[in-house]
Amino acid sequence: MANIKSAKKRTRQIEKRTMVNAVRRGSVRTAIKSVLKAIDAKGDVTKVKELFKDAESKIAKSKNKIIHNNTSARKIGRLAKKVAAYSKAQ
Repeated sequence: MANIKSAKKRTRQIEKRTMVNAVRRGSVRTAIKSVLKAIDAKGDVTKVKELFKDAESKIAKSKNKIIHNNTSARKIGRLAKKVAAYSKAQ
């Protein structure tokens, strides 16, 4: 356990940040899954594109905070590819 006042404060800050990051990570994963489920369920193309736009926004916002830059770009690229293929097939 930390004895110095600044170390105690840093510990509190880390705990808060960990909670916030867990929520962000969960919302990103949920957004990605919702897009994939809509594609699997043969949902409406406009709905799929709307869900993709939301997921892309959440992934981009989490870049450099909870997800590495290249990871976020890869996730967005793969999702975009799937959405494009789905909209072309419909």
